Amino acid sequence: MEQHSPVPLTEEEIKARALLGEKEPDSKLRAYTGPLGHIVTILFLVWAVFQVYANTLGIVDAMALRTWHLFFLLGFTFLLFPTYRKEKLSRTLPPIWDIALLGLTIFTFAYLLNNYTAIAKRGGYSLSNDLVMAAVALVLIFEGGRRACKNLAILGMVFLLYNFLGMFIPGELGHVGFSLKRVLNHMIWGSQGIFGVGIGVSATYIFLFVLFGAYLKYSGFSQFINDIALTMVGRTAGGPAKVAVLASALLGMINGSAIANVATTGTITIPMMKKTGYKKEFAAAVEAVASTGGQFAPPIMGAVGFVMAEFMGVSYTTVLLAACIPAFLYYLTLLFAVHFEAKRLGLSGLSKENIPDALQVLKKQGHLLIPLVVLIVLLSFGYTPLFAAVISIFATVLASWLRKDTRMTWSTIVKATVEGSRSAITVGMSCAIIGVIIGTVSLTGLGLNFGYIILRIVGEGQLYLGGLMVMFMSIVLGMGVPGVAAYVIVSTVSVPVLIQAGAIPMAAHMFCLIYACLSNITPPVAMSSYVASGIADSDQTKTSLIAVKLGLTGFILPFFFLDNPILLLGTLADIPLLLTLRAILTSSIGVIALSAGLQGYLFLRLNIIERIMLVAAGLLFIETRLVTDLAALLLFGAIIAIQYIQKKSLNKEKIT
Repeated sequence: MEQHSPVPLTEEEIKARALLGEKEPDSKLRAYTGPLGHIVTILFLVWAVFQVYANTLGIVDAMALRTWHLFFLLGFTFLLFPTYRKEKLSRTLPPIWDIALLGLTIFTFAYLLNNYTAIAKRGGYSLSNDLVMAAVALVLIFEGGRRACKNLAILGMVFLLYNFLGMFIPGELGHVGFSLKRVLNHMIWGSQGIFGVGIGVSATYIFLFVLFGAYLKYSGFSQFINDIALTMVGRTAGGPAKVAVLASALLGMINGSAIANVATTGTITIPMMKKTGYKKEFAAAVEAVASTGGQFAPPIMGAVGFVMAEFMGVSYTTVLLAACIPAFLYYLTLLFAVHFEAKRLGLSGLSKENIPDALQVLKKQGHLLIPLVVLIVLLSFGYTPLFAAVISIFATVLASWLRKDTRMTWSTIVKATVEGSRSAITVGMSCAIIGVIIGTVSLTGLGLNFGYIILRIVGEGQLYLGGLMVMFMSIVLGMGVPGVAAYVIVSTVSVPVLIQAGAIPMAAHMFCLIYACLSNITPPVAMSSYVASGIADSDQTKTSLIAVKLGLTGFILPFFFLDNPILLLGTLADIPLLLTLRAILTSSIGVIALSAGLQGYLFLRLNIIERIMLVAAGLLFIETRLVTDLAALLLFGAIIAIQYIQKKSLNKEKIT
């Protein structure tokens, strides 16, 4: 039988893997050979089956589910994540110290499962053995966090130390101090610490939707997205950049990781954009911005939406509707930005022979959309997200069987299950560390105290000034951590501030979510921009600054819905439909005007005055009041008229 050598990696793919390994710990895991490799695969399958069963047919107590979930997370972390950066990754057995940690994890969590009910029956009174095991569990969690999400673990340790050292801080940020017993009881044996909302969401929504995303990937959905994006916009001006926007948006909202999305789609789209004629910094920035927005784009929102729904106590459908218009405007801005840049540079699209036939793509791969349709329909009819996710996983397999070339075999299903379960580890460990942060905030009252300080600085009712401070805080706290973790950290501290300043809860939560996600493209950290610039061989600082300009709507829009949440669909029940439709239309025109002004091109190149007028018109359009819309219409109409006259004059000159 003829042996086929593996397809060699491109230069961009090699760079992407190196950068991903540097920034994403779960991209460089131990690979076990021999019997242990098969055992690890079986354990992943067991975990996935348990999670699906516990969230659907099984009757598992919430605390028991969270404890089992964290037990699996820690077990796989000690099995797969290297202890130090340069550790040998190809192994037949884990290091001796990790075998010891695995044994300690089994013993500790068996104790937690057996004794939680007994402590609850004693009214929360814990014995000395209970406190010792709680301390061991806390140490294990931080060691797991150090390996899987180092930056977040460091932040979590700062919060943990605040419980003990806050008594030495003067002023309102200080507190009376808490004993070790009080902290351990609150963090481990209570329901507001590590086993609180964070790990609860990881054990339910996040795991199932990450698993769903892996099944979509292995069904061929990623290739379908690339092909359909090519057919839609590939031949237009700057086609490759528009393909990058559409493909990264659709994939980013499913996989939930902006960095991983850049590293996968960017290896294809960035070289295409450079080859078309875009500057390398611009090409990298487009990919970074497009991948980042997927974290707040429906229908899956990178699993962050489910956390928000849980925090707010509302249905996921409500959150999904609220995110629709901000995400749409964000990507509309980006699409027109790359279009105007292509026009300004005189770039064309891809040639016809490089574009697949749309009807053929739909005929061969259109059935892969069935799982997403099933998901949206089930959510629309009021079914729980957990039920919808599980049914959509099965729908993915069944849909893939409709054609031979997309059919998921048993080995493919196993690979999808293993990859989905493995991808949930980093996010899950992040949620565990988040429990320390939430527990600290609830125990010490840090969130309320911080809110009072900000409100006293900015004054009562100063919503926009308070929002400005929260924006900076959200971006800083969100730097270098996964999207879900960034939102939870930011919302815990910042949402109460915005609500006290006068924002409605949905606007406050969405405000914090968008800025936490945008920290991926905001200097100086800008993780997405860093990976994209590495693939493109571009300057990281220039790439980040261009990314901020391209994603400017994301930075501006939250301030507009903070006080007037008409663009958060379904948030205010008494808004007339026509008023909502007008707001969507004018905001859409506004972001197009904003893109033209920032890129310096509409129908022709724009001078500085025309650019300022267009930016002003864009901002006035986004503001949903009638008077601002009329003013914007005058400005925008004037620029269109000027450009039309100039273009007509140029055409006459060319003819003569």
